[in-house]
Amino acid sequence: MESLIALVTGASSGIGREAALALKAQGVTVYAGSRRPMPELARRGIHTLTLDVTDDESCQAAVAAVLAAEGGIDILVNNAGYGSYGSIEELPMSEARRQFDVNVFGAMRLAQLVLPHMTAERSGRIVNVSSIGGRFSMALGGWYHATKYAMEALSDALRQEVRGFGIDVVIIEPGLIHSEWAGIAAKNLKAASGLGKYSAIAQNFAAGLEFANRAMATNPEVVGRTIARAATTAHPRPRYRKGAGALAVTTLVPVVPTRLYDAMITFFLEHIDDILELLSGPDD
Repeated sequence: MESLIALVTGASSGIGREAALALKAQGVTVYAGSRRPMPELARRGIHTLTLDVTDDESCQAAVAAVLAAEGGIDILVNNAGYGSYGSIEELPMSEARRQFDVNVFGAMRLAQLVLPHMTAERSGRIVNVSSIGGRFSMALGGWYHATKYAMEALSDALRQEVRGFGIDVVIIEPGLIHSEWAGIAAKNLKAASGLGKYSAIAQNFAAGLEFANRAMATNPEVVGRTIARAATTAHPRPRYRKGAGALAVTTLVPVVPTRLYDAMITFFLEHIDDILELLSGPDD
């Protein structure tokens, strides 16, 4: 692995941080990109870059910096992303566009920037972090789910386009992962829909996100190791699912009739407080 060069986005925390560390542990030279400083990663021998995936100049500068220093990029891990939750009626279109800018367009722009070098070398690996949320959709998360559906579709198309150049495209579908993501999603949900006509289910759902992150979520290190394995193994699978609920949700949701699924989601949103009380156990 000594000669492999990786660029990881959204690396300041959570899955991105753990992916950078796991790749480094395998001997990969890692460049970690984020809008925030990453002194801990720098101390651990990882190169850090300021990278805003919504800014084209920032994307070009990051890729150019790695190419200038190393002469190539073998692995791109598109991990940067966040959850913009709220009703479709209430969430501003500016925020919906930003959700796509971060979760989809930034990743695809970086793929465009690294592909000329990968195709010239006739080798490379692009690892796109999607979500189990790219396999189903539910109320108050429409825009987020839409970005993950898009990531799934684009990754499938890209994989078919570049396979003849010796390049693999891999999709990672995390389940519930303990990270900043849930807190940000809950905050966005309350800001968008916490006071209006959808407030009852929005407040319940936000509480559910926060509880799941505390009590049920998988350590992001598990997904980080999966990304490192997918990025370096000789013959990667097209998709890897890791984390709480990942296998169950992606297996069961496709076979549940739509009307039944809608009824299940409605019940869940209306009774989250009771469900959380049950999951929390009896008071001391």
